[in-house]
Amino acid sequence: MQNYLLKYEAITVNNIDYQIRSLKDRQQFYDHEQRAEAAGISSATWSLFGVVWPSSRVLAATVSVIELAGKRILEIGCGLALSSIVLHKMGFDITASDYHPLVKRFLDKNVLKNNLPPIKFQTGNWETENPLLGEYDLIIGSDILYEPAHSEDVSQFIDCHSSNNVEVIIVDPNRGNRAIFTKKMLALGYAHHFERFNLTRLDEKNCKGRILHYSREESVLA
Repeated sequence: MQNYLLKYEAITVNNIDYQIRSLKDRQQFYDHEQRAEAAGISSATWSLFGVVWPSSRVLAATVSVIELAGKRILEIGCGLALSSIVLHKMGFDITASDYHPLVKRFLDKNVLKNNLPPIKFQTGNWETENPLLGEYDLIIGSDILYEPAHSEDVSQFIDCHSSNNVEVIIVDPNRGNRAIFTKKMLALGYAHHFERFNLTRLDEKNCKGRILHYSREESVLA
């Protein structure tokens, strides 16, 4: 039995509405079985998975206009997995991942609300290994660099699950850990460029940042 409040809204991505079930607000909390606590999720951060963040809208809009046919795609720290749902509806090979114990429950409900077949999901904890995840040609994420330790953890996690020819897209709302993360990715052999975004034109308050692009290609021997 759930002990948290919900809301339902239509999120528009490239003129298509997606029905999303989310927490009513960031004040919600329910961890009766201490599953979140066991995963290292505090009461202060418990609700963050269940909010549609502005950065997730930016990521969904960004990846929805890229040609992705034939690519294996992984969303890390997916939360409500808006981008995964959008790409799933478009017919791409997407796997959503997160380590919050309620993410899959919300994802399954939202997939059903959008009349879609089940979506692939794997537990993705940046501090541990999950051999079931495998490797991907595109790895995406939004607003995942909010702790200093994440620069190291996320870069290593991405590298572990990258194919030989991989692209990475991270939407970052000007978190202070972006520069360190980029330095880690460069050290791992990834090229880097970025573009800025500003959602104030779409009535999103305080949502400015960068869309970070990283890539690495397998060396071609002469």
